Amino acid sequence: MPVRYLAFLSIILSLMACNDNGPPQPPPLRPVRSATVRAFSGQIQRSFSGISKAGQESRLSFRVPGAIEGLFVKVGDRVQAGQLIARLDATDYELQKQEAQAALARTLAQARNAEANYARVRALYENRNASRNDLDAARAASESAAAAVRASETRLELARSQLRYTRLTAPVNGAIASVPIEAGENVAAGQIVALLTAGAIPEVGVAIPESLIAGIERGDAVAIRFDALPQRVFEGQVTEVGVAATSYATTYPVTVRLSGADPAIRPGMAAEVAFSFGQRTEGGTRFLVPPEAVGEDRAGRFVFILEVEGANLGRVRRQPVRVGELSAEGLEIVSGLKDGNRIVTAGVALIQDGQQVKLLTEPEPAP
Repeated sequence: MPVRYLAFLSIILSLMACNDNGPPQPPPLRPVRSATVRAFSGQIQRSFSGISKAGQESRLSFRVPGAIEGLFVKVGDRVQAGQLIARLDATDYELQKQEAQAALARTLAQARNAEANYARVRALYENRNASRNDLDAARAASESAAAAVRASETRLELARSQLRYTRLTAPVNGAIASVPIEAGENVAAGQIVALLTAGAIPEVGVAIPESLIAGIERGDAVAIRFDALPQRVFEGQVTEVGVAATSYATTYPVTVRLSGADPAIRPGMAAEVAFSFGQRTEGGTRFLVPPEAVGEDRAGRFVFILEVEGANLGRVRRQPVRVGELSAEGLEIVSGLKDGNRIVTAGVALIQDGQQVKLLTEPEPAP
């Protein structure tokens, strides 16, 4: 065999010997940290931003369309019940009333004539000088004329009402918060002409997320702070709790009313409302866990529950959870956990369901 082939074969055998490192080694266990969760039974506070508003807000508008002939208020004016706010040009409505009056007069004359004719035909019928058909026709004409009178009276009353609707008055005592139109503008029926605020005790409207709305009831006490009055805290009470979510959001409207009136509080002020939440029982007990212990993917939010298999060894199991609010104490878990569960608190993104892991430290209670 030529020498060059022997040299080539020896090189191949050397390379094969270098790559022979024995059987493949198993991958090292992924280290994780864990903690045991405990039910949280204390009171926690959550604050939500809101806007103050008057106890009563009336969006004043005309019931008929027309052109604004007179506007008698401006923003900030105090008004009394019955005071004139604005007036439409009533020319067309006055003409409609006159037309309805003329139509009523015409139908009244026709009704009198039909009634007289019916009386005459009835007398002739009683003397057997008119047929039964003549009597029926005269009675029908009289009844039809009477119905026409009633219809004309209704049209006249409608015309009078529309004429009255050209005057817009204040329904209650209050203050004008806004006037979005000007004199001379054409307005449609129902278009807002002025916003009237009334009621001595102000309210604050806030939006509460779906995870907390079950913990709010009418009569709950709240603490209210206003950005314009940073040194003062006002007491309030929940008066309305929404039963349906607001449009394009998973929040529910809640209204709180201050315990008393204060001239320093005006509609439109930014406010912060603090609610107290105790332990809830809906879907289980509430838990607070480190935010990094909760993972999320297309299937939703989850945690890994750790099942100990030996000294510093364990196996993880994926557990779907429903989360609540994030606070300084931790992330709230509304459902999915049980008291005493041990969860992975560090390394969640690097492990998979069913994987065996190595415990870095002994479990510590979650905050």
